[in-house]
This record gives sequence, C-alpha cells and structure tokens, in this order.
Amino acid sequence: MAARTVFGDRYPLAERYAVLLASSGVNRGLIGPREGDRLWERHLLNSAVLAELVPQGCRILDVGSGAGLPGIPLALARPDLSIVLLEPMARRVAWLREVVAALGLSVGVHRGRAEDPLVRDELGNNDVVTARAVAPLGRLVSWSLPLVASGGRLLAVKGAGAEDEAARDVVAVRAAGGAPVEIVHCGATIVHPPTTVIVVRRLAQRASPSGKARRRKDR
Repeated sequence: MAARTVFGDRYPLAERYAVLLASSGVNRGLIGPREGDRLWERHLLNSAVLAELVPQGCRILDVGSGAGLPGIPLALARPDLSIVLLEPMARRVAWLREVVAALGLSVGVHRGRAEDPLVRDELGNNDVVTARAVAPLGRLVSWSLPLVASGGRLLAVKGAGAEDEAARDVVAVRAAGGAPVEIVHCGATIVHPPTTVIVVRRLAQRASPSGKARRRKDR
C-alpha cells in the first residue's frame, strides 16, 4: 500500500488523522461530506508527496491550512520538518489544535492571514511556504512570498489549469519578487493523477523595520 510507504512507522497516525477528517472534520465543516471515500489519494497522499520538493530540516509555513492540508500529512511523512499551520478562521484553528494534540505532533497552529503585516513580522523568513486550494496564483504570491526567505520557495498545489494560471500571472509573480515559475508533478508512482505544484522561488528578501529577519514563533 502506497500510504504505508509514504508514512512509514507513522502510518497509524495517518490512519488516525483520516478518521478525524472523516468524522469531526466533516461534522464541523472542515471537509466535504462526499470526501470520505477518497481521503487517502485525494487529500493525505496528494499532500504528503510534496515532501519530494522539501529539503531536510526545513521551516515550513502552511498558508490557509484549512483541514491541515498539506501541512499535517507533511508533518506525518517528514518528522524532520518544522511546520506551522496558518489559518484565519477560528473554528478551523480550534479543530486543527485538537487534531495536532490528538496526534501528538510538534506542529504549531496560528490564527491569522498571510497578508497581515503582524503575521509577516512574526511568521516570516520560512524556507518553504505551502498552499493548497487557497487563491489564484497572482493573489497567492502577493500574500505568501513575503513570508518566504530569500532563495526559499512557495509550493502552490494546483489542479489541471496550473499552466494557464502560471502563464496568466507572470507579471504578478515578478512584482511579488518571484523567479519564473516551475510546474512540477509529484508522486507519479503514488497518486493518480500526480500532484501538480507551481513552484515559485523568492528572489529578494525585504528587510524588516529593525533591519533583521525575525524568527517565527509557534502558537
């Protein structure tokens, strides 16, 4: 089973997460009621295969985390990563905190919006920022690239229209300080279809008002 390969000895935790998604996640509106039969391939594995693009020991901020996707599957597959889930809605934040505690994960959960200057000040300077079904690329880069360290990357999980979206938002990516985008397909032997990711590297880091990059705090 592909899931056992991806999650290794943490597969039982991944199973527990799938149960939570299918029960309280559905009941509390974190995930659609019709998603229960396809949780593994459409959500857990689709998210976890992003690990192919993430170097060892990275600091990751998962923007608009929602039901913890892709952040929680990444944390389950890659315990070497330092991950914070960023979500603006209080009811989702409450559920995420419950899930992180139930699974015993060392994952931070922070309520806020990526475009908020206070969030950027507190949670910036990440090696990688992830986002799944959050916003069109043009808006997403304007919100998320300021949270990426110079040379770091935004990994935006997209659907079949990724190439059109990338072509449409070239100017917005450049204006946000991003390099030309790359479209990558992850997990070709694990999920069908593979996970499509738009990769945007941050070219320039703007100095904070104090002139120093600030280390983020998990909450």
